[in-house]
Amino acid sequence: MTDAKAAQYGVPLQSEDFNEWYNQVVIKADLADYSPVRGCMVVKPYGYAVWERINRDMEDAFRATGHEGLLFPTLIPMNFITKEADHVEGFAPELFTVTKIGTEVLEEPYVMRPTSETIIGHMWAQWLNSYRDLPFLHYQAGAVFRAELRTKLFLRTAEFYWQEGHTAHENEGEARAEVLQQLDLYHRYSRDVLALPVIRGRKTDSERFAGAVETYSIEGMMRDGKALQSGTSHYLGQNFAKAFEVKFQGRDQKEHYVHTTSWAISSRIIGAIIMTHGDDKGLRLPPRIAPVQVVIVPITRKDNTEAMYAAADELAAELASAGHRVRVDKREGVSNGFKYNDWELKGVPVRIELGPRDLEASVVVVKDRDSDAKETVSRADVVAHMQARLERIQQALYDRALDFLEENTVTVDTYDDFKAAIEAGKWVRAFHCGDPESEKQIAEETKAKTRNVPMDDELFGEPEEGVCVHTGKPSAYGKRVIFGRQY
Repeated sequence: MTDAKAAQYGVPLQSEDFNEWYNQVVIKADLADYSPVRGCMVVKPYGYAVWERINRDMEDAFRATGHEGLLFPTLIPMNFITKEADHVEGFAPELFTVTKIGTEVLEEPYVMRPTSETIIGHMWAQWLNSYRDLPFLHYQAGAVFRAELRTKLFLRTAEFYWQEGHTAHENEGEARAEVLQQLDLYHRYSRDVLALPVIRGRKTDSERFAGAVETYSIEGMMRDGKALQSGTSHYLGQNFAKAFEVKFQGRDQKEHYVHTTSWAISSRIIGAIIMTHGDDKGLRLPPRIAPVQVVIVPITRKDNTEAMYAAADELAAELASAGHRVRVDKREGVSNGFKYNDWELKGVPVRIELGPRDLEASVVVVKDRDSDAKETVSRADVVAHMQARLERIQQALYDRALDFLEENTVTVDTYDDFKAAIEAGKWVRAFHCGDPESEKQIAEETKAKTRNVPMDDELFGEPEEGVCVHTGKPSAYGKRVIFGRQY
């Protein structure tokens, strides 16, 4: 795309300033805006519609596997956070602390929820008494607060939104199965609905969640080559159970600590959608998540406005009856060209143009967001063919993202090649010894961190043996680790 062509969409070229491209797309596509509260955002209706659909899909999936929703307070007593040593050490720099309520100075401060394992553990100690109470499977949706030093809309904000799940189990095997079940749910949803080819795998010890025994993640590659952790699932063992005395009487009539898990996907996944699929025109939304799948732009004159609106509304009703999310653009005082550019900036998958001559000829003009070409389609056929068109767009977005991931992930065996690849903006597959000090040195020298150790699936998970790219020691994982710079 030429600079002049890009200018009509009002955003920079990705290749010239990806960071500013992202910032402006979020604002100009009406997803979110900056708030007067430092580091926080206001999610606008269009952005909320994306998050709402993700939220509903996740809730449906959770309920289908026996999980129930509940709500915990946003405020957590400070002493809860300090009960689990690794947890408090991991979150201490990020805590928002409340020291007064009204005019009263609190004897013990509260922290605003950075995550909920501690307060949930406190309540579990009162609720869970017998193996008959297990497994206890639940989730909640809400806001989370972490004092991010450098913020970016959707990706890192002081307040963000998520669905977090927390479960308690009789034994380790059952808990670990829960962790992998939820990881697979995030993986499938990202792939099949969001068209994101994420890598699922286990985090190295130095990158695991504070207080966890093991952490698993899904990792996505953005169009600038950086990684975005897009969802996590944690096996917490009995760490929080012991800190909060969550015990139950087992089938053997003896007392045991529960085994617990937690998992979450947050509003940063919207950032992943933007940065994985977007182009120089703005957003490109996968049809399965797009709030508006089809926009109809009636082309009117002063003497035919009502007739054109009626024809557009009739077509919209037919598309809606077929299960499509559709909008008719009846804005006044703006040109058709402005409308076309605006909907392309917002990433709507399909645009239908309906003019007086089209109406007379019983045709419509259809343009896909991912194509520069327009197609004249029989009015009688447009509804029947729309589902296939949307599915083709969905698949094309996934294929494009997968091709980019594969083209920009390289396998290396020397540290010189490692550094060169990272500097070129690639992900690297390399053996590693598992030494946290080695990971720290690599991060200091290259700004790259381990993303995860990929699981055995279709992307980068095959077992291999080798020596660490950094220390020359034997690999700790029996396969290559993914490294990359991150958001």
